[in-house]
Parts: sequence; C-alpha cells; structure tokens
Amino acid sequence: MKIKIIFKLVATALVMAFTFSVVSFAGACEDIESRVLRLHILANSDSESDQALKLKVRDAILEISPEIFGDTSSKQEAIKRAKADLPEIIAEAERVIRAEGYNYSVRAEVVNDKFNTRIYENFTLPAGDYDAVRIIIGSGSGHNWWCVMFPALCLPSAEGNELQNELPDSEKCIVDNNENSNGYEIRFGVVEVVSSFSDWLCSLF
Repeated sequence: MKIKIIFKLVATALVMAFTFSVVSFAGACEDIESRVLRLHILANSDSESDQALKLKVRDAILEISPEIFGDTSSKQEAIKRAKADLPEIIAEAERVIRAEGYNYSVRAEVVNDKFNTRIYENFTLPAGDYDAVRIIIGSGSGHNWWCVMFPALCLPSAEGNELQNELPDSEKCIVDNNENSNGYEIRFGVVEVVSSFSDWLCSLF
C-alpha cells in the first residue's frame, strides 16, 4: 500500500515537472520568434536549373544583407530596414536571374507566417510564427530555402555556434550542442522521455 502511495506521489511530481517544462519551453520558443527575422526563398520549380538559380539568388541577397542591416541591433529595426529596401532586394534578385538567362518575375515581401521545426546546417529552430523576408521567384512552386537573416546566422555568413551567442541564457535550452552531428538540435528527447515515463507510472494505478 505504501509503495503504491509512493508511486502515485512520484508520478504526480513527474507530471507536474513535465507540465512546467513544456510551458517554459513554449515560452522560450515564442521569445525566439520575437528575436529573429528569417529569409525565405521559393524557387520557380523543382527542376535542377531552377533550384540552382534559387541558390544563386540566395548568395546575392546574403551579399547585400550587411548593407541593408548595418549596425541594426533589434529585430524591429531590421524589419523596418528590410521593408524599406524591398525594391533593392527585388532588383538584386532580378539582376542575378537575368544574368543567368532567365526572365522570371520576382516578388519580395515581409511576412509573418508559420514555419515548421527546421534544421539548417548545424542549428535548429523550433516551429512557430516568424517574421520573414520572403522572395518568390517566378511561380514560387519549387522547394524553398530558408535561414535566419537577422541576426546574421545564414551559413556560411556565420558559424552555427553564433546562435548560442545571440540568445539570452533563458533561451539556450532551446538548442543544444550535439557532439555526434557537430551542430545544434532542439532538446525534445528529454521532454519525451519524461512524458513517457510519467505516463507509464500513471498507467500502473
């Protein structure tokens, strides 16, 4: 009887700890959303040539990013500058496209949209509603490419470990160094283990 009581207490404590961790994690994710501006480029199609063109546009936009953002220190200011420089962003993308012999149209806008959890090179961002500079090449029906435009975390413009340097301590629980992959990944594993274990304990009663 005493053992059952102990198990119930342990299960209750684990469930409470898990609930608290999920709430804290969600709050931290939302804070990250408020700190970064993403770059989102949609290719005209999934053909090899269109995908290669998308990457050339990417390289050109990343080249002019320092001119756009300069010494910007906040995401709000970054958004303001990006909106003001949309004509320049479009012109640069069109320059690359014409130089490659294509006549695709280009649209660019600053949007707030839902993004799934995505892994880019050696860091991962959680799913959420993010502000992004979106560039649509032609029909925009091809696979997309994304990174963090502000702060400058688009590789190879910045090393992945700079993500840790850009986030306050309260948010560093979102990303974790993984020695096997030499990168960062969200620490969902620990939460999932705690959840499974607490569910198993609860099922005993």
